[in-house]
Amino acid sequence: MVAEILPDTADEALVELLRRLGALGYDFVTPTPATHERVLKRAAMREARTLRDVFGWSLPFARELLRPDLLDLLERAGALAAEGDLHRSLLRVSRVAGLLFLHGAYPTDRPDSVFLGPDTWRFADFILAALAGIGAVGRIADMGAGTGAGGIVAGRARPGARVVLVDCNHAALRLARANAAAAGIAVETIAGDSLDAVPGPIDLVVANPPFIMDPGGPAYRDGGIMLGAKLSHDWALAAARRLEPGGHMLLYTGSAIVAGRDTLHEALEAALPPLGCALSYREIDPDIFGEQLDLPAYETVERIAAVGAIIARS
Repeated sequence: MVAEILPDTADEALVELLRRLGALGYDFVTPTPATHERVLKRAAMREARTLRDVFGWSLPFARELLRPDLLDLLERAGALAAEGDLHRSLLRVSRVAGLLFLHGAYPTDRPDSVFLGPDTWRFADFILAALAGIGAVGRIADMGAGTGAGGIVAGRARPGARVVLVDCNHAALRLARANAAAAGIAVETIAGDSLDAVPGPIDLVVANPPFIMDPGGPAYRDGGIMLGAKLSHDWALAAARRLEPGGHMLLYTGSAIVAGRDTLHEALEAALPPLGCALSYREIDPDIFGEQLDLPAYETVERIAAVGAIIARS
């Protein structure tokens, strides 16, 4: 039994949970949902035996498996669910860019699920690489922040900047605040679905919008028409209009490639110069989420590429 005074509020319990898992050396890297499903089936995993099983693989567990302080923190945070004689964590904890982040438990099929996966890894790496070529930043806005990983990583790389995390999902903003506090990053959170919710100047926008065409799926997946690229396109143009002179947007997203053409790239190349912005665009990974190609909506698509766009306001 750990004889420490535990936090009084649910949100403080989330922060303390991250800190204590970090102190225990906990580590987990979240794979794609398809890989997660395959691993559980292959290993015939039915009940948790380790911390990674509880907070990574989202397996049910017996109460006596967890230290009493961790169990108490889960209960205080409202993140513990009963499942017959067992219990299950409603949250996962995963590592990105050397930090632990809270996100939604597997499977992420709830309307308010908070997603983190390999795209978050690539997003964080893209931000850090792009910032090497960008000078001082006064204010950072993470649009569609989810776990807050983009804004938190950018804020760590630019310690003097003010960080704003924007998302329409209140569950996401709650976890983002906890993730930021555990990482030692001061943030402001705003509930909204566009940069219109953010008053004042913005020097840097980071964004990882949904990019799968899935109108019936959870909000974190559906990127709209243009084979899922519509939201990415719209957010890019909205950011271009809001950036301060000399400001940048770092957009990580996916683009469906049809007959060798990247229509998102083409659309941004046409739309950004009239807004006073230059575009640097590259493929980060040429082939992701290949299982989507089995769906009728993707019958003309040859691959989905992970792409990174740096938009610079002159």
